Amino acid sequence: MRHFVIASLIVAVTGLTMLTADAKSLRWASQGDILTFDPHSQNEGLNNTANSYVYEPLINYNEKFELEPALAVTWKQETPLIWRFNLRKDVKWHDGSPFTAADVVFSIERALAPSSNFKAYTFSIQRAVAVDPLTVLIYTVAPNPVLLRQLPELRIMSKAWSEKNKVMQPQNFVQREETFAARNAMGTGPYMLKSREVDVRTVFVENPSWWGKATKKGNVTEVVYSPIKSDATRTAALLSGELDFVLDPPPQDLARLRQTVKVVEGAESRTIFLGFDQMRDELQYSDVKGKNPFKDVRVRQALYHAIEINAIQRAVMRGSSDPTGAIIAPQVNGWTKEAHQRLPVDQKKARELLAQAGYPNGFSFTLDCPNNRYINDEEICKAIVTMWAQIGLKVSLNAMPRATYFPKIQKFDTSAYLLGWGVPTFDALYSVQSLARTIGKDGDGNFNLGRVSNPAFDKLVDAMKSEMDPKKRNQVIAEALMLHNKEVMHIPLHNQVIPWAMRKNVSVVHRADNRLEMRWVKID
Repeated sequence: MRHFVIASLIVAVTGLTMLTADAKSLRWASQGDILTFDPHSQNEGLNNTANSYVYEPLINYNEKFELEPALAVTWKQETPLIWRFNLRKDVKWHDGSPFTAADVVFSIERALAPSSNFKAYTFSIQRAVAVDPLTVLIYTVAPNPVLLRQLPELRIMSKAWSEKNKVMQPQNFVQREETFAARNAMGTGPYMLKSREVDVRTVFVENPSWWGKATKKGNVTEVVYSPIKSDATRTAALLSGELDFVLDPPPQDLARLRQTVKVVEGAESRTIFLGFDQMRDELQYSDVKGKNPFKDVRVRQALYHAIEINAIQRAVMRGSSDPTGAIIAPQVNGWTKEAHQRLPVDQKKARELLAQAGYPNGFSFTLDCPNNRYINDEEICKAIVTMWAQIGLKVSLNAMPRATYFPKIQKFDTSAYLLGWGVPTFDALYSVQSLARTIGKDGDGNFNLGRVSNPAFDKLVDAMKSEMDPKKRNQVIAEALMLHNKEVMHIPLHNQVIPWAMRKNVSVVHRADNRLEMRWVKID
């Protein structure tokens, strides 16, 4: 069977294109597939990585996460509420048409649309105006201390292409809408989408007319991405040479991989945590009738005390994790040692808290979990279910692929769930606004899937949106993080430590946001 799987993989991953002698093809994989090519539809890490090969923002990050020009060459804040962006000349879309300010205005308006999943990056934007074909003004409703850090995630689409293909609005991914933009793409970026076979492979080819080609640091001319859920198959394919790069090598295989291939690793700015329905009056998927145990902070504290996080780090993650009590990672602005402290493991205390809350014999519920998104995600959930059983809770694990998982939980069809949250802006606002502020407009609570609502917390989040004094702002962030912990709005587990594995002739820039930046990849 193993030989059959590998043979099938050879057909899927190689033999796709007759390459010229100087062409460099990178064949890479991770456990899940790209969700959509609509750049404003689904805000998820791997998805954003794939979209970034085709679509570009006004501003980008360099290797040190410093801001650098992309489709905008210069920018300045003219007033507290107005930013001017001067656009790059002679940029062409993949179909050869010219890129203009009208495309920027259209894309910003599109990212503000109701079906957009990118409102956490646009919450302060009131409107965009084209001054001339190469100048755009962005008006904000209030001063925004992190606007420039939000713009790298807002990718620009062609207005004409979108109109032609009837994709003026973002695909509604949560409702499983299918649009032309979901499986087709046309940007200005370094690569063009050549073919798309869902759950099989996606092929990109180099854009010969890319404006940045003269200064491109990598030499990859073709990119072949294959989703491979099986840990053993991904490892075998890399070791046998059928793959060049694996984004998520299994922790249990790292020692073996290091003997044959290159492994680089580092801390990711992504926190893995548990969330709970704190809104419904009666908890669904539970034997509790007429009330919701998760509304009681004592129940959430009990579940927290029952988790032996060091055992998960040792036995499940094989060391590839950094246990934390904070909802943000240390690389993120606003992180504090105080917020990092976890509640101690204490099963006796957990049982006492459950009894005080009225559940001396525990209760049952379902834990939703992805099985192909984060490092050993399903195994983490299995371990936690076992730990909760030791304090009398009867938990059913419902694990599923990410393509099914995200629409389910984003429709609030969950009682408890595991999620990972990276921070592309490297600022705490992105996390606290998205995950725990009361759901509202302009991106507030866009991933608050437990529908937490705390007026004092909301006030702190709103203050950090517009406070321009860094010291005052970080004090507000620190207060918000501690309130989050006190109320156990979520149960943080760990920050991922991400290893990347690759053949020895492949050189990459390892990034804390777990994104393989293809324009920097070199193959010898």
